[in-house]
Amino acid sequence: MPIINTNMLKEEIWIEKYRPKKLEAIVGQEEVIKRLKSYVQSRNLPHLLFSGPPGVGKTAAALCVARELFGDSWTNNFTELNASDERGIDVVRNKIKNFARTSPLGEAEFKIIFLDEADALTSDAQSALRRTMEKYTSSCRFILSCNYSSKIIEPIQSRCAVYRFKPISSAAVEERVKFIAKEEGVTLAEDGLEAIRYVAAGDMRRAINALQAAAMLDKNVNMDAIYKTTATAKPEEITDLIKQALSGDFMKAKAKLDYLLIEQGLSGEDVVGQVYRAMLDMKIPDMLKVDLIDRIGEVDFRMAEGANERIQLEALIAHFILCGKK
Repeated sequence: MPIINTNMLKEEIWIEKYRPKKLEAIVGQEEVIKRLKSYVQSRNLPHLLFSGPPGVGKTAAALCVARELFGDSWTNNFTELNASDERGIDVVRNKIKNFARTSPLGEAEFKIIFLDEADALTSDAQSALRRTMEKYTSSCRFILSCNYSSKIIEPIQSRCAVYRFKPISSAAVEERVKFIAKEEGVTLAEDGLEAIRYVAAGDMRRAINALQAAAMLDKNVNMDAIYKTTATAKPEEITDLIKQALSGDFMKAKAKLDYLLIEQGLSGEDVVGQVYRAMLDMKIPDMLKVDLIDRIGEVDFRMAEGANERIQLEALIAHFILCGKK
């Protein structure tokens, strides 16, 4: 068992410690940040809707806007709610409306309500939110954050300026992770950096968490430490699994699957996600790739609906073997 540095356990979580304090510090979203800066300069903003995958800077952008608009007293005129905690209409009628109806403090001309994971709100709650947004526009602005803007009702979307955040580029992830490693006195090996880029998959939060988790075990962070602390299989292990299945060796492929699930502790969802990523990069005929990805999607859906992971994964291997023989 590796020895955990107990001093590091007392430290602040790095994703909070290194969360950007100004818009210009947010990486990988240049176009969005440019437009948000123009709102800050004009001292006004419309209702905003931030859409995009997790860990790409949506929450950081909302907090930075509030800081730059309101200065040191920004917390007095800003509130953050997570819609996935309270999804119903009551949270709109009580918490949101009560904050929206009060006047802004100090010299601020309006308050900001940041509603994270707004796509988790029920349809009734979103309808009530639309009416609240209309009624209190003079004293309050809303910033909604969601993973899928399609789950936000059209009347809300039409009242917001919609900004779509893209996955963070590998170069931006690398730059930020290197900076944090230097600040924390962590030695990051090149293969460890490559592993972080793979694990992150465009999610800056995941990249920073992976670095901190590995650094808690050892200040020298390498590839093995990243994959172990994030419960992620090495890409080459996933590629081996696929190649063994396509070559028709069911028992070897099953043994590799057992190793990933039992020895490394991966979930079925983790395995399917990594198989999909590996499949995109494999040099195989396009029609074969289409067939295999179609089946991967079907297995992923079945597992999400509660099907037995082991049966679905072995069925996926079996399908690969049948396709490989054609």
